[in-house]
Amino acid sequence: MSSSAQGIPGLPDLTHPIELVQFGTQALKASLLLVFLIVALGVAIALISFSLRRNQPEQLIFIGEWAVGYSQLLRGLQHLTLVLVLLVPGFFLCSTLSNRYHYWEQAKVAQVAESVAGDKLEQLAPQVRYTIQEPYSYNTQVGNKIVKVNETRQINRFLTLAGSQIQVKLDQSVDVPGRSSIYRADYTADYKVVNQLKDINNFFFEAPPPNGYTLLSSYKIERDGNRLQQTNPGDYGFPFRLQPGEETTLRVTYQARGGPRWVYSAEGQILSNFRLIANANFAPANFASGIEPDEIKSDGRSTQFTWKFDENVSVKNPFGVFTNTEPIRNTGVIPRLLLLAPSIFLWWILLLYLSLPMSFKNVAIAGSIFFACLLVLTYLARVINAQLAWTLISIILLFLTWGLGASRSASLAAIICTIAGAVLPIFGLLVPFSGLTLSLAGLLSAVWLAVRHWYGWYSLHPQDQRLQTQKNAKD
Repeated sequence: MSSSAQGIPGLPDLTHPIELVQFGTQALKASLLLVFLIVALGVAIALISFSLRRNQPEQLIFIGEWAVGYSQLLRGLQHLTLVLVLLVPGFFLCSTLSNRYHYWEQAKVAQVAESVAGDKLEQLAPQVRYTIQEPYSYNTQVGNKIVKVNETRQINRFLTLAGSQIQVKLDQSVDVPGRSSIYRADYTADYKVVNQLKDINNFFFEAPPPNGYTLLSSYKIERDGNRLQQTNPGDYGFPFRLQPGEETTLRVTYQARGGPRWVYSAEGQILSNFRLIANANFAPANFASGIEPDEIKSDGRSTQFTWKFDENVSVKNPFGVFTNTEPIRNTGVIPRLLLLAPSIFLWWILLLYLSLPMSFKNVAIAGSIFFACLLVLTYLARVINAQLAWTLISIILLFLTWGLGASRSASLAAIICTIAGAVLPIFGLLVPFSGLTLSLAGLLSAVWLAVRHWYGWYSLHPQDQRLQTQKNAKD
């Protein structure tokens, strides 16, 4: 994996020891503060009771009311504390998983980018150069006079190639240390040259090797089966003679290795009778630079691209072939879901509290199941589609939620709360139409609460309520 892949900046990650110690310290301080407030309230009630000890009737009334209120407060604080105990570690769990998943996505993108990184093999179209003597004049000062001087100088001119028949075979291998792709190009090209000049017969065929190669072998220029020789080392200008009105064919062949892309650039030249056949002996391959080939043949293991122009044509972009990697879609979906998961958990628990008598034990089990489902979703989404993974997990979640009710009516109420408060919101964050799905989940939740409490269309029978209360007391 690339070392540049990082997690989400500023998000707590409990896999880091320093952040884990900081979280434990802050949680301990918050717990001590809550305990201090509860004890202080109890001490305040005791002091007020002591001050009213002389007035027994008022003391009994005051102590009775405050004792009942204090008892209810303690029971409420128990549930609130439990929800906070589930919510705070759940948030840090989700932030940690979000960081891990974001890191994994970044590493995956970096790995794909690294596999096709590297300089491209760029073959430039050759040129046929010749020189002419061109007269020119300039003024100079001799003594106190301005004198006009007439001289001649050599000017480079170029012939237009009369035809280009190019064939390149591309094979792909993998650089094991860098995990990047390497192209092996076997290049053969025949260039037709026609001397349309009357008094020029000395030419230079300038055919440089491809740019970006790491290894070049078997590079040679041939004319009618005879190999042309370089005049200067490192200079890829090959001299040859061609009489006026004659034509000849020059062949360029070489084998080269380079980055995972091969292109042929005309550099603004006018191409005539041009034909380029690129055989990519690997899959998947695609044409580069937006110049669509005239013909594409593929047999699943190799692809042949053919560009053909019979008349004169000027091409600004180069022709070429590159390795077509599969696009990485839907990045950032799971990290966003994990960051919003604690709020979804709060909404789901609130729906359950407003729909069923919830015991201390049931809330703890429900919260544990919820965050366990998110943990499974995080790692299961790496190997299969996230929507399919959540569909499978939702079936298990609904099956387990059925046990929250002591009767069939109570279990159905728990199922409805789970669908509206957990299943649909999470599914909405996984699909492209998140806003619509979340709106439907919110509407279903509101309709359910209205039906449950305002209109009484779905209410637990007294027997169901007694069974639920007995179940909660037993728990």
